[in-house]
Amino acid sequence: MPQKQDLSLQGKVVAVAADRGHHFSKPTQDRIILVEGQGVEGDAHAGPFVRHRYLARRRPRLPNLRQVHLIPAELFATLHKAGFEVGAGDLGENISTAGLALERMPLGTLLEFGPTAVVELTGLRTPCVLIDRFRAGLKRHVLSSAETGPAFKSGVLGVVRAGGPVAAGDIARVCLPSSSFRPLPAL
Repeated sequence: MPQKQDLSLQGKVVAVAADRGHHFSKPTQDRIILVEGQGVEGDAHAGPFVRHRYLARRRPRLPNLRQVHLIPAELFATLHKAGFEVGAGDLGENISTAGLALERMPLGTLLEFGPTAVVELTGLRTPCVLIDRFRAGLKRHVLSSAETGPAFKSGVLGVVRAGGPVAAGDIARVCLPSSSFRPLPAL
């Protein structure tokens, strides 16, 4: 497992995206507004209870641990080398970052964006069949083949602990939890 000193504690926001509908990709925006305990204002996944279509049908009163989806923008370059044209918002993320090893961060990490917004990481995004419907063969490129490190390379999920605006160019600051390192679970 990575130790705390292996992680960069500052990065930046590359792009933000939101969509009122349950579509796989989200259009990029100039800025988004994070709402405490809800998620991204106006996004289909916002709310205190699970909004993921599959989970919401089965257990609609589950807490929403998927309020915000974040992806390291470095993934786009990796996928481009593998022959896939993928950019900000294409994989359904709300925030694309640069300079942060998001999938290697421990459970409970706080990410601070802009002047007031804070997201607490709750888990790894589990890639589903929709990734292959978006681009055939893409799913296998977001599954880790390494014995160490995260099982998935399709971003992380979190909940909004403090609201506020987030825009491309904002600094992303990391506050690691004081407890022992616990890897992000698959959600």
